[in-house]
Order: sequence, then structure tokens, then C-alpha cells
Amino acid sequence: MNRLILDRKKTYQTFDRFGVSGAWWAQVVGGWEETDEASGLPKRERVAQLLFDPAKGIGVRCYRYNLGAGSMQSGKGRYDHECRRAESFDVSETDYDWGRDANAVWMMKEAVKRGADEVILFVNSPPERWTRNGMAHLEKAGRTNLSRAHYGDFARYCLDCAEHFLAEGVPVKSVSPVNEPVWVWTGGQEGCHYRPHQVYELMKVFAREMDKRPALKELKLSGAENGDVRWFNKTYSAVMLHDKAVRRRVDAVDVHSYFLTPNIPLAAKLMPSRASFLRRYRAFMDLCYPGVAVRTSEWTHMKGGRDYGMDSALEQTKVILEDLTLLNVTAWQLWIAVSNVDYCDGLLYENDDSRTFETTKRYYAFGNFTKFIEPGSVRIKADAGNGLSCAAFMKNGRTVAVVANPGAGRHILLPTAPKAVYLTDPTHDLSETDAERLFFLPAKSVITLIFED
Repeated sequence: MNRLILDRKKTYQTFDRFGVSGAWWAQVVGGWEETDEASGLPKRERVAQLLFDPAKGIGVRCYRYNLGAGSMQSGKGRYDHECRRAESFDVSETDYDWGRDANAVWMMKEAVKRGADEVILFVNSPPERWTRNGMAHLEKAGRTNLSRAHYGDFARYCLDCAEHFLAEGVPVKSVSPVNEPVWVWTGGQEGCHYRPHQVYELMKVFAREMDKRPALKELKLSGAENGDVRWFNKTYSAVMLHDKAVRRRVDAVDVHSYFLTPNIPLAAKLMPSRASFLRRYRAFMDLCYPGVAVRTSEWTHMKGGRDYGMDSALEQTKVILEDLTLLNVTAWQLWIAVSNVDYCDGLLYENDDSRTFETTKRYYAFGNFTKFIEPGSVRIKADAGNGLSCAAFMKNGRTVAVVANPGAGRHILLPTAPKAVYLTDPTHDLSETDAERLFFLPAKSVITLIFED
């Protein structure tokens, strides 16, 4: 029998928020004004409620808004799906059109209305007007699509957007101008390649422009959002933190938590485990940049086909728990919240033709974290025994533990009888269940245990 051991005297990082990105779906679903029969709400409001409402949804607190590059307006480039194009507010050197991207802006503001209290503006590609080829992705791999002559234009545009939304009451907390700089981005979606020295120079321009603007005194720089836990994280972290002006604007390094095994024979056996890379990177940060937090700013399952069940939910939960306990991340943000393709991503699936949507077990398992782990909670030492993984947090006399069981059902002895237990498994969707000290943990399940002193 397993035992859950909680040691409140052994503490680790202070956690901030869980988040999701609005890229590629909010500009579609944000226009769904017809009524959802089950809830009586307009469909777009029901989706926002499911994601961001703490009582009637899962209470996600951070919303990542995609500042697009304008491929939707221009029609240029090669894209896998039209929803991967994005609008830009940029019109000319002296003019913006704030009426653009109306559906996505509506969803961002609705997320805030429903409970999200942090917005991050993130960029996949600079606006097309400033790219070398006039498109939001490269034609050939090998160099960045943004010349240094336009670093200042790009920074002013992003910060003008931040000032605009702040003035409208949107809680913009940070701007992330670089996304997965290692990838070559020759099509499929908006994207821009940057070498480390280019990220270094670009971030300096952003930091100095931010310092000129009193309205952005509290705004932070995010980055560099590298695309894999193995490749160049140390390098891009170093360039983010090297310049003093940038360092003043950076309160954490943002990384993506993908671990993409090359499609070659024996790769999975020869490649060290994902956990080993997390430990190496954490050791690097503790040695070279003690006190600088790390955040996971993107992850999704990266598997073909729609998966509504527990297999994908457990994989997602495994990654979250590893990032929380091995990398000590202070925030964890999922890639797209809603998916419209045959792929294993998103918390909800939406269907463009019928304008319908469906929940997944990933949605409910994510809620096992997002509904109960409050901003400012401190992670404590926790162990659930062999075959189980867990993380626990405490705040104001309340302890929240999340335990994942990917295997067969088993009993677990808890330290005391919990105040509440919430279960997600093949037959339960974040359901409150009996709170007993000797608890039966069903097969393929995720539970949240709440204890009070």
C-alpha cells in the first residue's frame, strides 16, 4: 500500500499561475455568438466560462494573447490551416487599427472578465512590414527574418500594444517578442528564427524602449521561449540575463517543455530521459543564476489524432508534475486551450463547420491543478510512493496535493482525512468524492487532495 507523505517544513518555489494560449482558436471561437443550448450562454461565453471561471470552469488565471504578424490580412505565405494566420494592428508608421483581430481581443477580455488576472502578449513573427521577405515566416532556413534596422520598430509596436491594452484595463504583465528561436520556421505557421546574439540584441532594444515609458514601469520581458528542453536552453537563458537593462526587466526565464525524440532508430533508447535534462538545466540555473525563476510557457502532447481520454491527460499531468518538482517552475502554461484539428492538443476540441465544442480528460486533469493551487502557494516536499507521482503546495493553512496514478488501482494512506478530494479518471470528471484517510486511487486517475490545518 502506498503512503502519501507531506513535509511542510521542507519548502521549494513559490508558484504563480497556470495559463493557456489563445493562439489559433480565439479568432474563430471568439465570434461564436449563437446560444449554447446546454448552458443558455452564447457559445463563445460558455467556452470562456469553462476555461477561466473559477466556479463554473477550471479557473485558469493566465491568458497568452498572440500578437500576430498580419498574414491574415496579406494572404502571403504557406500555412497548414487558415486559423494559423493572424491579424496585426499595424497599418503604417503612424497608424494602428485597433478594430482588427476583434474575435481574439474579445476572448482575451472575456478571459479577464471571467477571472484571468495576467495577460502575456507573445509574438511568433514580427509584423510583415518589417520582415526581410515581407512574410511572417522564412522562405529558406538559415537566417533571421528581422533585420537589426527594424528592432526598434518592432519593439515600439509591441509596447504600443501593451500600453493600449493596459489603458483598456487588460492586466498585461509581460511581453514576449521571441518564440522558439531555434526553429527555422519555413512555413506552416507564423514564426521567426533568431540566433542567440540576435536575441541578445533584440532584448536590449526592448528593455531600453520599455525604460522610456512610465506607463510600462511594471511590465516585464519574457523569453526566450526555446522550443525543446534539451537544445540551447542554457545558451538562450544566458543571453536573456547577460545585459543589466534586460535583467532588470526579466523576473524569470521562460522555456518550452517539449522533448521531441528524433525519428531515427534507437533514438528513444539512446536519448537520456526528459527528467535528466530538467535536472541538468535546473542545476545550471542554480549555479549560474541563483534566484532567477524558471517558467514553463508552452507544452502540448505533440501526438497525432484527437485524444479525449486519460492516456493524454496522464501524459500532460506527468509533464506538469515533472516541471513543478524537477525544474521548480513558478508558472506553467499550456499551448492552445482549444484545438480544431486531428491532433492531441488543446483542452477542448472545436468543430468549425458545426460550431460545436467538446471537453477532454486533459481539460479536467488540468483543472485538478488550476482550480485549487492558488497564486502565492509554496511547494512543499511530497512523496506518494512507488508508481505514483505527486506535488503539493501550501498557503494560509491549506495544503493542496495532486497525485497521479498511471497504473492499476491501489489504496493510498493519507496523512489525515482530507477536507475534500476531486477525482478525474475514465468515469469521473473532476468530481468531488468521499474524503477518507485510506483512499482507493482508481486506475489511470488524477486526484486533488485538500487538507486544512
